[in-house]
Amino acid sequence: MQLRVGDRTLVRHLRIADNVWTRFVGLQFAREFPEGEGLLIRPCNSVHMFFVRFPIDVVFLTRDLVVERLLPDLRPWRVSPVVRKAYQTLELPTGTLARFGLAPGDRLTLVP
Repeated sequence: MQLRVGDRTLVRHLRIADNVWTRFVGLQFAREFPEGEGLLIRPCNSVHMFFVRFPIDVVFLTRDLVVERLLPDLRPWRVSPVVRKAYQTLELPTGTLARFGLAPGDRLTLVP
């Protein structure tokens, strides 16, 4: 599955974490997070970076994939704020937000 913003592919390989186990594990213990990868966690309106070895970019999204808030370069052993209007969270390799210029209000599209 892919995620697009407009006519550009934001994520080429998207994993979805939507059950208790996959949401708990997330990126914990991963050794790398290659460019083009993404993890969509739902439901989720806050993330933690415990046991994650690298910084990430975080996108807080509504149910219909509209960007509510952006959190670039979240470092290991940190916790994000709770974003009340967010239903799901997209985790991306750090630097992705800067490359794509995402902004609140942008709408993403899931592509099989």
